[in-house]
Amino acid sequence: MKARTSPTPRPRRTKFLARTLGVAATGALAWVAATGTGAGSHSGAGVTAHAVAPVADEAPGFAVEDFGYPHADKILAEQGIVLKRGDGHITLVDCASGTDFLEVWAREKPKICFKVTGNSGWLTMEIPSVHLIRGNDYTTEVAMTVGTEEKSFAITKNAWTPVGESADPEGREHVLMEIRSTK
Repeated sequence: MKARTSPTPRPRRTKFLARTLGVAATGALAWVAATGTGAGSHSGAGVTAHAVAPVADEAPGFAVEDFGYPHADKILAEQGIVLKRGDGHITLVDCASGTDFLEVWAREKPKICFKVTGNSGWLTMEIPSVHLIRGNDYTTEVAMTVGTEEKSFAITKNAWTPVGESADPEGREHVLMEIRSTK
């Protein structure tokens, strides 16, 4: 009986070797292209070295919410209202654009309206000479200052509430600093 011999593995080994060398050469070319460490980049006589910066240094930074009121500079320039920070659930609106707004009345300013959305909201600001606020369907409290003294007022739902100089026995001018509302 004739001994059975298996075919020589050379053709398979040759293909594998050629493929491996091809992949290695492609990888080396990619490395040279990415790092700039090909011919002519070594430090030596008459040859300059290329600086390589990590890709992470060029990535954009993280987005961090600072709760700053959008377009506050434009609102200050156009309406003279300083809006600082909030959670986005209390926003300045045009009073003629709807109903169920918080209406803030200040001396030397037309009425200022705020729309409240969601289950709760807060907004910080600086509006001087506020004397009257009309509530909406939310339970609302406002924080005001007069000099160095801080005062807070509970705003009656869907009714007018005297605040600031209207509620102060001395009639002192108050600055509206914050609105907080909950459903």
